[in-house]
Amino acid sequence: MTATATPATTRGSVTAGDARPSVLRALARHRRLLIGAGAVLGLVLGSVLLGGGSWPAALAVDLSGPLERASDWIVDNRDGHPLFLYFLGHVSNLVVVSVRAVYLLLLALGWAGVTAAAAALVAWRVAGVRLALTSVAAFAVCGLLGMWVPTMQTLALMVVAVAASVLLGGFLGLVAGLSDRMHRVLRPVLDTMQVLPAFAYLLPVVLVFGIGVPAAVLATVVYAAPPMARLTALGLRGADAGVVEAATSLGATGRQRLLTARLPLARKELLLGVNQSIMMALGMAVIASVIGAGGLGDRVYQALASVDVGAALAAGVPIVLLAVVLDRVTAAAGERIGAAEAGRSRLGWAVAAAVTAALAVGGRLAGRLSWPDGWTVDIAEPVNRAVDWMTAHLYSGVPVIGGTADWAGHFTTWVLNPLRHGLQWLPWWAVLLAVGALALLIGTWRTAVTAVLAMAAIGVLGVWDPALDTLSQVLAAVAVTLLLGVGLGVAAARSSRLGRALRPVLDVFQTMPQFVYLIPVVALFGVGRAPAVAAAVVYALPAVVRITAQGVRAVNPAALESSRSLGATGRQQLLQVQLPLARPALLLAVNQGVVLVLAVVVIGGLVGGGALGYDAVFGLAQGDLATGLVAGAAIVCLGLMLDRVTQPTQRRDLAGKGA
Repeated sequence: MTATATPATTRGSVTAGDARPSVLRALARHRRLLIGAGAVLGLVLGSVLLGGGSWPAALAVDLSGPLERASDWIVDNRDGHPLFLYFLGHVSNLVVVSVRAVYLLLLALGWAGVTAAAAALVAWRVAGVRLALTSVAAFAVCGLLGMWVPTMQTLALMVVAVAASVLLGGFLGLVAGLSDRMHRVLRPVLDTMQVLPAFAYLLPVVLVFGIGVPAAVLATVVYAAPPMARLTALGLRGADAGVVEAATSLGATGRQRLLTARLPLARKELLLGVNQSIMMALGMAVIASVIGAGGLGDRVYQALASVDVGAALAAGVPIVLLAVVLDRVTAAAGERIGAAEAGRSRLGWAVAAAVTAALAVGGRLAGRLSWPDGWTVDIAEPVNRAVDWMTAHLYSGVPVIGGTADWAGHFTTWVLNPLRHGLQWLPWWAVLLAVGALALLIGTWRTAVTAVLAMAAIGVLGVWDPALDTLSQVLAAVAVTLLLGVGLGVAAARSSRLGRALRPVLDVFQTMPQFVYLIPVVALFGVGRAPAVAAAVVYALPAVVRITAQGVRAVNPAALESSRSLGATGRQQLLQVQLPLARPALLLAVNQGVVLVLAVVVIGGLVGGGALGYDAVFGLAQGDLATGLVAGAAIVCLGLMLDRVTQPTQRRDLAGKGA
């Protein structure tokens, strides 16, 4: 009797054990339906219990009083408090002395010595003859455009700022790479530093250090240090465990393991961090000019103020050339680590240093330290004539298709205005519910909670309506960016010729400072929210094109061959094989498009974008710490929310968890 009962008992236990996983699998299959039903139920209950309207004033917090008191205290104590006298004052002096020393060194080398140092001493030894010739051409163009002295000013400031960014970022990355606890603590700090718009933290830096080079350098360091920290931590945490274990087994101490194993294994990540810090620092060149950086950025900013497209282009081109050369040199250094023999490398560096010294001495003896005035070309006037022609013939009155001003007006009337009015018409709780449901669809409940709390913080800060205005511009710009970027990316991935043709164009657009975009945009589209959206699209488009093309190219060739053998056409392969398999890259393209578009929101405030961008610019211009910081904090919260709802997180399968 016992023997016959055992199988039945076993079968019963298996059936009971399978019940829970089957229910969880059913819930997983109908996850989207359940979230949709919950959202509908929430809308019904919200409309009955909460009604409509914007964010309630009772739930907002006024920070203007505390921030104004903090601003007054800084101004009153800047000249006498020990913190300023014995610490911040020394920091300011150190920055001034360092920048001046580098600038005087560049002037002492002369244009021939600087060009030789960039081409022979650095580019040739690190990246080869081809990039050395490119470097010579880049510095020659800077001189021909009459921008040699501003270029040296910018280069001196960038050398000091990048050095400080690399040291600070490297230290933070070292701490985060060696300690899990510090990695968790530093991650939100680095997120905030990278998302916070530059204009928002320019104001506190100016309050502490005043207008001038120290404030510009330190603002640049805050902006450029996070990539170095992140990549340093990534390289250290991703070091080969076998190599580290081997060093440990040989009796190496923690310091020896760091110096002989972890850091050498992370060399490529470290150089990539240097590369990204350089790019970020050059991107700040124009923004930092607002607080006294001088150099090329100041020329671009002054041209923007007077809407002088030719002068802006003459100053913007050297910034782009510096960015391209430095990007190529540091990228080549990362690829060629350990490729050359040590002896040959030392001999080559010695020869390059001798050539540089000879040219510098020869230039000094000949009295030709500065770029000759007769070797300059004025491009401002012909560029302005071309812009005037475009404005006269393309701005309005073009038959059939209309002018660019007409396009901007139609885009504002039919896209931006309805989108803004629709978002501001929604009840505040409905916006939070939509954000939570969207985040839950593509992420986890933690993602949804983070996104909802970030959006709610905007309401608590008291800038709900301006934030929704900014959100409408971001959504419109992202839609246009994805429409153009995904299309170009797919085309570039399927055509190697188009990919090669697009690469230099994307390089130029990706390294051009944000301010430079505004000049032709304003000339073509006027002032308003549409030009701000156009500038954001141009700024974010290269990243979306690159990521999309890379994702489509990376699709397994075996999958394409299999679909081809089944008779699939090229269109079917694209829609049914390549795009589905490239889904992670496409989602990353969406995420990066959102982040980059949001980065231009503040810049768009200068050309009529309004909303949070205007508040951040107004706060800086008027010294209003409350307005500027609150707008900056709201932009950070908006960026955090958009990041969470556009970047899927790894979900644990419900059925697998139950099993």
